[in-house]
Amino acid sequence: MSRRETPFETSAEETDAPGQVAALCARHKAGRVEVLMITSRTTRRWILPKGWVMAGKSAAEAALIEAWEEAGVIGSVGDRAIGVYEYPKLLGTGKALLCRVEIYPVRVEKLAQHYPEKAERRRKWMPAKKAAKLVAEPDLAKILRGLVL
Repeated sequence: MSRRETPFETSAEETDAPGQVAALCARHKAGRVEVLMITSRTTRRWILPKGWVMAGKSAAEAALIEAWEEAGVIGSVGDRAIGVYEYPKLLGTGKALLCRVEIYPVRVEKLAQHYPEKAERRRKWMPAKKAAKLVAEPDLAKILRGLVL
């Protein structure tokens, strides 16, 4: 999404697109690729588990931590990003901050029944093509449509 397509007001100092990381948890089931999606806390939109880069952690490690906290994922993460997208993060002030998100692949070994944000989010495995239709970010949708395992 370009800045012009952003539906929120952004200021000039917010154009450097701070870094976030996302976990793309995917599996092959019944001849198709499925991804684990979660809902955002406030708007309840379908998103990937994601968050800010963490001090003392690699970007890949931070993505795996987000997958655990937001979706209860127990697994392993690849050390190289498989894609990037941008989105406008709505701030409490009503303004938006354009964020750049690096996506890391996560191999899911198990989904925990109890995890930190269970009460705040829904999680669901869904076909990658369906997930692509449900996300708001065009670049993320393109990445999801192109998934092949």
